[in-house]
Amino acid sequence: TYRKRAEYDELAAAVTGDASARLSGAALDVTDEAAVKEFVGGVLERHGRLDCLVNTVGGYAGGKNLWEVGVKTYEQMLGLNLKAGFVLATAVVPPMIAQDRGWIVNVASKAGYGHSPSAALYAASKAGALALFDSLAEEVKPYHINVNSVVPSIFDTPANRQAMPNADFSKWPKPEEIARVILFLCSDEARVVHGAAIPVYGRT
Repeated sequence: TYRKRAEYDELAAAVTGDASARLSGAALDVTDEAAVKEFVGGVLERHGRLDCLVNTVGGYAGGKNLWEVGVKTYEQMLGLNLKAGFVLATAVVPPMIAQDRGWIVNVASKAGYGHSPSAALYAASKAGALALFDSLAEEVKPYHINVNSVVPSIFDTPANRQAMPNADFSKWPKPEEIARVILFLCSDEARVVHGAAIPVYGRT
């Protein structure tokens, strides 16, 4: 799934060979249970199975004390960082159970452990997601579905560089470095890795 068509088109242009024919995407509200189930149904219809879910959905709101934020921010943080993972997981687990195999990777955040000031709702929603997927890992053990979380610190992205211009960017993990950890967790080589929350902090 994607939020911006231009970003998906850029990805599609970079993919070559057989993978290009298999690539597809959709823009949808991943907190909408009906829309997600319809999307998953389309994936199953096209490919016959669903091997991996990588939950990269999330958002950040901070800079204010807890008593200074409103219910709208509360709902936004829990929607993006907790509800989306719940909706996606509950949509993909039944077909994975049916095929007796699957991989689920949740992209979490170091904030779920280190509860910094002025970001209480972000930290709480990320901590909740870690607990959600940890519990799910226990529930799907009999069905050969591996569930893990990757826990980055600050991604080295243009947006984060702009937001923190005085930081030492060399210490931040790059998106492609985090992606390699995710690819490992979605492979048979990681068969024995289950119910883990793997820190990818770089040097932060």
